[in-house]
Amino acid sequence: MTITPKTIQIFLPSGEPHGIRIAEITTRIVQVIEVPRSLLNSFLGMEQSSQVGVYFLIGEDTEDGDRLVYVGQTGDLRARLTAHNQKKDFWERALVLISKTNSLTQTHALFLEWHSLQQIRIAGRFADENGNSGSRPHTPAPLEADCLEVFETSNILITSLGYPLFEAVIKARQTEDNDDDCFYLSDKNQTIKAKGVYTSEGFVVLADSLAVLETAKSISDSYKQSRQRLVASGIIKPNGEGQLHFDKDYLFGSPSGAAAAVLGRSANGWTEWKDAKGRTLNQMKRVNVGIEE
Repeated sequence: MTITPKTIQIFLPSGEPHGIRIAEITTRIVQVIEVPRSLLNSFLGMEQSSQVGVYFLIGEDTEDGDRLVYVGQTGDLRARLTAHNQKKDFWERALVLISKTNSLTQTHALFLEWHSLQQIRIAGRFADENGNSGSRPHTPAPLEADCLEVFETSNILITSLGYPLFEAVIKARQTEDNDDDCFYLSDKNQTIKAKGVYTSEGFVVLADSLAVLETAKSISDSYKQSRQRLVASGIIKPNGEGQLHFDKDYLFGSPSGAAAAVLGRSANGWTEWKDAKGRTLNQMKRVNVGIEE
C-alpha cells in the first residue's frame, strides 16, 4: 500500500487541549471523537452522540505493562456509554468513531467492531477486555469495502490522537544479519544475543532475542523493576538454558532501557547496540545524522 501525505484537523470544542477532541481528514466522512471520562456528560449532549458508532474504551496500564481497551458498537451511543460509565471501572477515555454524514449502519458497525478487535490482537499493543470476539459478521462485499475504507481512516485518526491500537511496534521485521536497520547486543561472554530496531517511538527488541537470566547488583531500581515486570507479564521467559527469551517484539522507550533489559545491568544503549559492521547506534542515528557517506 502506498503511503501518501495527509492533513488531519483536530477541533477542540471547549478550546481545552486536554478536553474533548474531534479528529478528521476533511476530505473524508469519518470522525473520531476523543472523550475523557470526566467529560462524558458533555459528549452525551453533542449531536454526534445520537448516531450509530463504534467506540474504544481506553484504560491505564496494568501491572503487566499492557494498556487496556474494550471495543463496542451501538446504535445508541448515549445509552451504551452511560451504561459503561456505570458498570466498567477500568477506562479513562473513550474514542468514538462516527460518520459526519450519519451514514454508518448497524451492519457497518458490527463489521468494524469485529475487524478492529482482530487488528488490535494482531498488533499486540493493547490487552482487550472483550473476551470472545465472536464470529465474522456476514457483510456483503460492497459494504465490506466501505468498512475497510472507514477503518483505514479511523486507524490514521486514532493513531494520530496517540492511541496506536492497530499498529504493530515494528511494521516490517528485518531479519537479515547485514541489514542496516538492525542493531545487535551481546554480553561479554557471548552467551546471549539480542536484535533490535530503532524506531520513531523508541527501541524495539525483536522476538527470539535472548537476555541474561540474573540481574547485576549495580542495576538501577527503575531498570530492575521494569525487567521484573517483563518477566511477570511473560514477555521474557526463562528458556531452560540459563537465559531469558523474548516471546514477542517489545517496544522500550529508550535504547538504554532495552539494553538494561537484555544485559541485566545499567547500560548506555547508544553505545552498547551496534550494527552488523560494529558501528554503534550513537554513530548511526545521532553523530552521523545529516552526514553523507
